[in-house]
Amino acid sequence: MDIRFDKKNVVITGGGSGIGRAICRQFALAGAHVCILDINEEAGRKVCSEIEEKQGECSFYQCDIANQKQVVEVVKSIITDQSQIDVVVNNAGVAHVGNLENTSEEDFDRIYDVNVKGVYNGMYAVIDHMVAQGGGVILNMASVASTVGISDRFAYSMSKGAVLTMTLSVAKDYISDNIRCNCIAPGRVHTPFVDGFLKENYPEKEEEMFEKLSKTQPIGRMGDPDEIASLVLYLCSDKAGFITGTNYPIDGGFLNLNT
Repeated sequence: MDIRFDKKNVVITGGGSGIGRAICRQFALAGAHVCILDINEEAGRKVCSEIEEKQGECSFYQCDIANQKQVVEVVKSIITDQSQIDVVVNNAGVAHVGNLENTSEEDFDRIYDVNVKGVYNGMYAVIDHMVAQGGGVILNMASVASTVGISDRFAYSMSKGAVLTMTLSVAKDYISDNIRCNCIAPGRVHTPFVDGFLKENYPEKEEEMFEKLSKTQPIGRMGDPDEIASLVLYLCSDKAGFITGTNYPIDGGFLNLNT
């Protein structure tokens, strides 16, 4: 399937690493002008350089997505620079391992600020612009944890459940404005975060634990960031024009095949 985004501007939060990096690279290969928002300037600019080396178009904007004023100002800058925003991918997120008892208020607030408020800010900052220009696409990053219970993911599950319901609300409220809003629900994906988590919590047992975590998914492995990015591209493309208000699982069978 030939999916193109020529002459379209795509905003991607958390584009400096992991799944976000893969999303940025695939959109650029499909002809989009990619606007990366990331709090980590070094990582974001590195991805921009990778894209430009492949003759792609990219701009970087340092931004803390938990800060609404910053997000609004950055979006205004992008509109000034590029004239319009066609697609927003609210990908940025952070994780926390812990049940209710060992989730501190500080842990809870950190997860909420990035995973919930950050997605809200990303949508809030662009919605008036998309209404005025006659449409657009919003894609939010949820998780399998938005719909099923997962051990030791209390705050993270809370945040991804909120992403799901915010997605449904925006899809409903703006369907007559030609704005589509969907989210995707990845299972475990092999990113640098996973490697860092294993190294920190299971020193000298990383390989063993990696295999154990991989087998929690019926397909027997973790997802690859490029696999997630491919679904994002499809859902944001005109070929998915009949899809809105939907949460797409991409989880190696985790939701439906685990017994």
